[in-house]
Parts: sequence; structure tokens; C-alpha cells
Amino acid sequence: MMGAIVLSHRWLGIAFCLLFAMWFATGIVMHFVPFPSLTEAERFAGLAPVDRGGIRISVGDAVAASGIADATRVRLIQRSDGPVYIASGPTRSRAVRASDGQDASVISAEAALAIVRAHARQRGLDAARATIAGHSDYDQWSVPNGFDRHRPLFRAALGDAAGTEVYVSSSTGEVVLDTARGERAWNWAGSVLHWIYPTVLRSNWALWDGVVWTLSLLALIAALLGAVLGIARVKIRGRLISSPYRGWHALHHLIGLAATLFVLSWIFSGWLSMDHGRLFSRGQLTPTEAGVMNSPPDWRDAPSFDRQPIAPSAREIEWFAFNGDIHRRDRVALGRQTLIRGGVPPDEQAEYFSPREASELTVRLAPGCDAPSVVAGDDVYLVRSVVRGAPVYRFRCNELWFDIDGADGSVLQRLDPSRRTYRWVYNALHTFDVPVLMAHPHWRDVLIVGLCALGLVFSMTGVVIGWRRLR
Repeated sequence: MMGAIVLSHRWLGIAFCLLFAMWFATGIVMHFVPFPSLTEAERFAGLAPVDRGGIRISVGDAVAASGIADATRVRLIQRSDGPVYIASGPTRSRAVRASDGQDASVISAEAALAIVRAHARQRGLDAARATIAGHSDYDQWSVPNGFDRHRPLFRAALGDAAGTEVYVSSSTGEVVLDTARGERAWNWAGSVLHWIYPTVLRSNWALWDGVVWTLSLLALIAALLGAVLGIARVKIRGRLISSPYRGWHALHHLIGLAATLFVLSWIFSGWLSMDHGRLFSRGQLTPTEAGVMNSPPDWRDAPSFDRQPIAPSAREIEWFAFNGDIHRRDRVALGRQTLIRGGVPPDEQAEYFSPREASELTVRLAPGCDAPSVVAGDDVYLVRSVVRGAPVYRFRCNELWFDIDGADGSVLQRLDPSRRTYRWVYNALHTFDVPVLMAHPHWRDVLIVGLCALGLVFSMTGVVIGWRRLR
């Protein structure tokens, strides 16, 4: 039995020692430089005030013109070529002109460049420097599935000192991603390696998922066998622990004993990052719950601009269904909005949904819900609204929890017992996302860097031993 463990650990270790070293090294990089994305603050900063004079068709007409019969949300934004409605359904989005309902998708590089230059001006950059750099379905920074509804994408270089590049959706004409030169460089040494994320593999999600899940599982088995072997070979001399090995083998053994708990928990939780519903629930709405949230409304009933016109400073107008009625929200700043409800006088409109209104939604989602509580900043299962300062209401419906965004009524989290357990075995073990450490981020930095460095040193001893064995 022990001989089989020795042989299995030896050859799995040789096969995976470089992968272990890479994971620990890139984990340090990822902690400080995440994968490129367009933050809500960056997106909103690039929006211009909506030109009210260019709006000549209603929301209902815009949805009909878009051809998206299952549209659940509609937004109105200002583009360089005028105001456009963007209708969004579960799988696709499409833009139509607010002036005449014609298709407003972006086909030419010239149209994309005009949008990019307007975005650059809003962010205080020199728009004249912007140039179109590419047009494709996938590249290294746009492979996530969230961009599927926007492909193909136009990539433009802004020509600034940071080497910023932005991506424009061909279906909506929005800027949906930005990256900077330093961010891209660090991600080659971070996320791309850590997630085994080359474009050719990641563009096929099912293939990438299977490959990385399998590699992570084999690496976990190698680590478990090493832990069993390492503990079994411990020698006690007096009050000291010693190793029967010499040289690099002894170093690998002793460092491995010191790092066993961290290495096993980190590799295990890293494997769970690829779980995707295999062992734990994914936190997604059931078909019945999704039907309650995403049932297409009758867009002819959408609140118009007659009763309450758009504020001059409004940068985004959105319509969505909530509790069977269509609501409108006008966003005038990153953390400021107004909710317009049908039948409510303009002077009685509130900024966010009330707990009572959110309760009416959860009655339709699940039975037996308690009164809502507002999610606090130090909550263990913290999730925040995309609108800064907006409340998030938590409803406990027996063993099922829902977190409702007070800004737009969306379900931010669905937490069943399986998902709450996953939060601890993944987030707490892999990213040290626990309240006491999140409250002291510098100590969390030191702990993550220190433990990953220990894991890296341990892995490098394995690399040396593996190389010597092969040689």
C-alpha cells in the first residue's frame, strides 16, 4: 500500500510540480491585480446626459422595433449619434434609435470610433488620439461569457499614457470593457496562467471547464498523497520532528509538513472554484423563480415622460418590471437615482424601493419569509448594490435566503444551505474572505502573500526533486 502511495505521489508530483509553483506565484499577483473589467464607476463616468429633444418614440415602440419579444429591461442612454433605447432579454440585447426606432447596432469601425471618442471626452481624455485597433469575437480579455450578447467587439486604443484600450459592443454600441497596459501585463503573469485561460481554450467554455477541473482534481490527489506520505514518514527524536530524508528531499518533507494544512485547503478550495454545480448549488434562480422575476411585461404600460420629464442631468433611464408593474428609474449620478412608479405623484417618488415593496416580491418568490433586514457592511455573505449607498434587503424564507437590490429590485443573491456552505469552503479558504480579515486588509495581504510564498518555496523543492528524478 505504502509503495503505491510513494509511486503515485512521485509521478503525480513530477507531472504537477510546475503547476503547483505557478498557482502559488500567480495567486500573489491576482490578489493585487484582478482580471480586467469595466467597473460601474468607469461605465457611468463615460455616459453623457440624455438629449431629451432626440426622443420621439415610446418605450413600447422601441421594444417592438428591437424584435426582442422576451425583453425584461430597457435602458435609454446618449450615444455620439443620439439617444438610443437598449432592450435586453435573457440572452441578447439590441439598440434602436430613440428618434425613429431604426436599428442602432454598430457595424462600421467609423461608428465605433465616434462612440469611443465621445466616451474618452466624458472621462477627460484627449479623444483625438483614439484609434480602432481590432474587431473580433474573442481576444484574451473578452473571453468571459458575459460578453456573448455583445459580440463581435470593436477594440479601440485611447492613446493615453496608461495604454488604455476599450471594447465597444456591436449590438448596443456601449463601451463594455476597458484594460490598461500595466493591467494586461500583470494579468499575463496572474489570471491567464492561474486560470489556464488562453483564448484558444477559454473560448470553448465546456472544454476549458473540463480541462481545469480535471487538472485541479489530479493536483489535489497528488497533494493528499503527499500529506499522507509526509506524516507517515515523520521521525520523532526527543521533542523534535525530523525527516528520514536528506538534502532536497528532507527540505521538501519538512516544508511540506509545515505547509500541509494551507496547501491542502488552498488546492481543495481552488478545485471548488471550478465546481459549477457539481457538488454545490450555483445560487441561481429556479425556473419558477426566474419566471416571477423575468416575465416580460406589457411595455405599452411603461411610465412615459409626460407625467415626470427626464431630469437635465440624467445619464441613464431604465424601465423594468417589479411586482407586475413597470417602474422607471432615472440615474443622475453614480449614487443618485429617482424611482418613478405608476400612479404615484411626482413629489412622492422615492429614491429606492421600501422594505414593504420588496416584501411583496418575496411573497411571490417563496412562502414563509420573515421581515427583511438590511444587509450591513460587515455581513458574512455581503453583497452590495451596483448603486453606491442603495440598501440591500435580505429575506429569510425558511432555509432559503434572498438578497434584493433596493435600487432596481433585482435578486442579487439566492442563498440556500448548499450555497452558504460553498461560501465558506471556497471564499474563506481560498481568498481568506472572512469578516475579521476583511476588516483588516493589510493583515490579510500579509497572510495571503506569506502563505503563497511558503507554498511556492515548497513547490520549487518539488520541481528540483522532479527534475533530478527525470534526469
